Amino acid sequence: MKTRRSSSRLRCAAAAPARYLVVGCKPWNRRIFDEQLAGLPGEWSYLADREQLTAEAVDRLAPRYVFFLHWSWKVPEALIARHECVCFHMTDVPYGRGGSPLQNLIARGHRETKLTALRMTADFDAGPVYMKQPLSLEGGAEEILIRASRLAAAMIVRLVREHPAPVPQQGDVVVFKRRKPAESAIAAPESLAALHDFIRMLDAEGYPPAFLEHGGFRFEFTRSALYDGRLAADVKITPVPRPAPAR
Repeated sequence: MKTRRSSSRLRCAAAAPARYLVVGCKPWNRRIFDEQLAGLPGEWSYLADREQLTAEAVDRLAPRYVFFLHWSWKVPEALIARHECVCFHMTDVPYGRGGSPLQNLIARGHRETKLTALRMTADFDAGPVYMKQPLSLEGGAEEILIRASRLAAAMIVRLVREHPAPVPQQGDVVVFKRRKPAESAIAAPESLAALHDFIRMLDAEGYPPAFLEHGGFRFEFTRSALYDGRLAADVKITPVPRPAPAR
């Protein structure tokens, strides 16, 4: 009887569906999760709250994978150490490790890149690679980010079906620096095409848009369109806050 009960427990354990956690901080991440991932076999959970992403909370869920569609903050090292965490980085690593990959790529003249699924480690974007897929860099930043999230979801489907073993990165390491808000100021672009690229690479929710300050006003540019010999864009104009008078 003991053996029979033990076998029954083993069969129940084997039949338990795999659990998966998807993490994202952009509004389109949740929409893509609902459309492409939530209906897959297994138990799928979604998390968007930074405060809830702790190693202890993920321990209780016990997911097979933790997938990061888009995340703007450092992930706790304890979580990375205890779970198989997968992020999707918008460069052909080891080229382009680091921050602001989309902006750094466009600023360097790239028109396409690779979306890389890699296992997260304590070192940013240095983990082994599961797979890479081509990704176009045409369009505005938000359009590109949505495209990347949809592609990441398709890659997740492959990961949970095939369970590929990640392989170490190969090649020369090039590290990108995270851009600062002040770097969104328009300086002296060499051409209309360069100005168009500068505006579009910053045109996404949560990013400081390209701007100019003149005559006490701040001009913020979005929705750039490049035509033959001219550029059209939306502009928002606000007063520049004046410094408080000295006492």
